[in-house]
Amino acid sequence: YLEETYYHRLNPASGFGIQRVYTDDGQLDETMTVKDGDVVCVPRGHHPCGAPHGFEMYYLNVMAGPLRKWRFVAAPEVEWILERDG
Repeated sequence: YLEETYYHRLNPASGFGIQRVYTDDGQLDETMTVKDGDVVCVPRGHHPCGAPHGFEMYYLNVMAGPLRKWRFVAAPEVEWILERDG
């Protein structure tokens, strides 16, 4: 059990980014526009984010849960990127 939050900052502050929060089984699948200062709660699943060319995105990731354990699991559709760049 683990929850995460992403606090987004954009440069310039008038910029925007996109974050998708989804699970492999499709029970959760939300894609949202994020602006400077927005916070996204990630209750479970995968949660990639990015910004269009010309904007810089920074995010502060905070995790909370009963155990302090980092468990990274790549989404099946992006595993090839880790294999290529690994």
